[in-house]
Amino acid sequence: DLFALLIQYGLGMGVNLFVNVPDADKGKGIGAAFGKAMSNGPAALAAHTGIGLLIVINVIVVLVTAVRARHRAALVSSIVGALCVIGAAFSGADFVDKGANSSSMTMAVLTGVAIACYVINLYILGAERD
Repeated sequence: DLFALLIQYGLGMGVNLFVNVPDADKGKGIGAAFGKAMSNGPAALAAHTGIGLLIVINVIVVLVTAVRARHRAALVSSIVGALCVIGAAFSGADFVDKGANSSSMTMAVLTGVAIACYVINLYILGAERD
């Protein structure tokens, strides 16, 4: 999760700075924004969206693993991380739909918090191995 989130974070910055969302993708709602971002391009936006959806699946797997392990600290960190990733995905769709800078900022902040959560998971679980 951590490395995928770091790559996604960098790709998201590039999309934000250098890619224009087509006007045809705007104003159709958050649900349609996911599909439009994947199918109506530009390629960097489609890649960012596709990787984001894979990360959503991955954080759910991490959350299920934390639940099964019954590790309280990892569970809390995984819940917060998953909520942040899912929130970032919806903020990204809102950005595609409306083009609001606040949606882009929300996506970036939530991704940063998610990265911190998975760093905490690695630290906690690595410290217990020693």
